[in-house]
Amino acid sequence: MQIFAYIVHKNGKADDSALELAVAAKKIDASANVTAIVAGSGIDAVCQEVSAGFSEVWKLDHADLAYPDGEIIGKILPKIVPAGSILLLAHEYLAMDMAPGLSIRMNASYISDVVGIEGVDGNVLKAVRQEYSGAVSTHNTCDMASGAVITIRPGCFASEDNPSAGGSVVDKSGDIGDTSSSKRKFIEIVEAEVGDVDISTSEILVSVGRGIEDQDNIELVSELAEAMGADYSCSRPIVDAKWMEKSRQVGTSGKTVKPKVYMALGISGAFQHLGGIKGNPFLVAINKNPKAPIFQVADIGVVGDILEYIPALTEKVNDMK
Repeated sequence: MQIFAYIVHKNGKADDSALELAVAAKKIDASANVTAIVAGSGIDAVCQEVSAGFSEVWKLDHADLAYPDGEIIGKILPKIVPAGSILLLAHEYLAMDMAPGLSIRMNASYISDVVGIEGVDGNVLKAVRQEYSGAVSTHNTCDMASGAVITIRPGCFASEDNPSAGGSVVDKSGDIGDTSSSKRKFIEIVEAEVGDVDISTSEILVSVGRGIEDQDNIELVSELAEAMGADYSCSRPIVDAKWMEKSRQVGTSGKTVKPKVYMALGISGAFQHLGGIKGNPFLVAINKNPKAPIFQVADIGVVGDILEYIPALTEKVNDMK
């Protein structure tokens, strides 16, 4: 069984999801030599970084790949990935754009947004997905006999025992072929406003979701953050309600953060929010719903009403100081 992992990178650094794909691959086949695929322009440094966790790295270097284009990459991968292979991608915008079409071009099975792998029985993969915004976990099977395209939810396969392979880099740029058929054209990157605090640089974040219930209760979060020497942030519903500015939103449609400690208050833990949390921080979750998906990734989980918990915690922190 050949397993490949498509690596997302930005500004010369591989995304944290790279090693998570390596961990997921080993859960599919512990003995597999996993090959990473890195596409872009001027990507030698990224390839060398990625090689530490994979048996081999295939480099696809071309000026037209300077900005990730799902239309171009979705046509290149079926040409270079052998038939019957397993292709893993991080479940983010690029993968959601091109993975369904990839499975058709590769004549392979497709399963998306996998949060857990229960094992393989013959050619059948047993995987876990979440439905209804994480309220329900579903157990799925995927026939990999003719190959499979699988997207993996970032943050669900982090491990202290990340694979370390130290593989070689193989230049496959000559196999890219014609890239002129793309109907898309990259124009520019528009950076989000930083605001009064740049949460992407915060080491401790106290983040709040819809469980706060009322705008007046945001002050409780601010007081806790001040007591902890932290910055405060939020999930998308808080921004949609205009209770906080967009610059404090964590998630795929907000800011990407890499704190050492992340406290999630009244946040359910949908993948759109978790996708913005990188670096495997120490995650504390407080939610009154014991089945909230956030508890599956939390280091410490507390089932309780945050409106009661936050003032008590703030008082305790101040007493300790």
